[in-house]
Amino acid sequence: MAAGVVEQSVPPQRRVLSDLLSTFMKPAHVMGVVIIGAVVFCAIFADLISPHDPILADPYQRYLSPFSQGHLLGTDELGRDVLSRLIHGARFALFVAVVPTLIALVIGGLIGLLSGYVGGKIDAVVMRVFDVVFAFPGVLLALGIGAALGAGTGSMIIAMVVVTIPEVGRLVRGSVLGEKEQPYVESALTLGLGHFRTATRHIAPNVVSPLVVIGALQTGKNVILAASLSFLGLGVQPPAPDWGAMLNGGRAAMLSAPHVATLAGLAIVILTVGFNLVGDAVRDHLDPRTRNKA
Repeated sequence: MAAGVVEQSVPPQRRVLSDLLSTFMKPAHVMGVVIIGAVVFCAIFADLISPHDPILADPYQRYLSPFSQGHLLGTDELGRDVLSRLIHGARFALFVAVVPTLIALVIGGLIGLLSGYVGGKIDAVVMRVFDVVFAFPGVLLALGIGAALGAGTGSMIIAMVVVTIPEVGRLVRGSVLGEKEQPYVESALTLGLGHFRTATRHIAPNVVSPLVVIGALQTGKNVILAASLSFLGLGVQPPAPDWGAMLNGGRAAMLSAPHVATLAGLAIVILTVGFNLVGDAVRDHLDPRTRNKA
């Protein structure tokens, strides 16, 4: 009896914080937070911690091996410091991973909310459009859109948003269809709140959790997608430091100087793993089924 009283006396805010900390204190989740934190630190303080100018070329120091004097991770095909370019490239890697995800969450979430709540012909048309988009592999569709719009950061973001919206929209639509059947929706309509207010004030907050989860996981996917587009020359243009472009620039010297492409590829993989681990932590925290199994 006393134990039950003590448990009930715990403030809800403290209980939520305790659950959040217990979820993120798992070793794998801690690793994800550390990885993301390290990349964010490099992105913010790149100008202070970078040992060299990332775009300064020196033809006399091309393809220096790692641990060379003055160049801890060596130099690339133009004699630029690899470590400096990796540090500065963290800014663009985070930008193209997070920004397209946020845009797709907003647009895809609104489309999914409208489609699921209104239903009928609107839902049918939206689903058919999504089916057409799903018929193409994500990278191939993004490549086609990027090629049509031209190389550059803007076209890359548009391509990534278009590829991500259908997945977000379909997830939100499914959640809305489930929420529409709940008694609180009928009660809200009976009280005269109207469809718009019912959808935005009552249903939308209840589909935020899956939206946050897919956003966290999609960010990791976007790291790979952005690097793929940059590798193919559709991302940020030289001489700006970018991990995908570094990977492309180093592939021609894989036998003589494998460190250029290898280190860039390793940075892409590590950041992707970091976002995926954080995404798993968010999913475990927001999904009661996975939290209870843990």
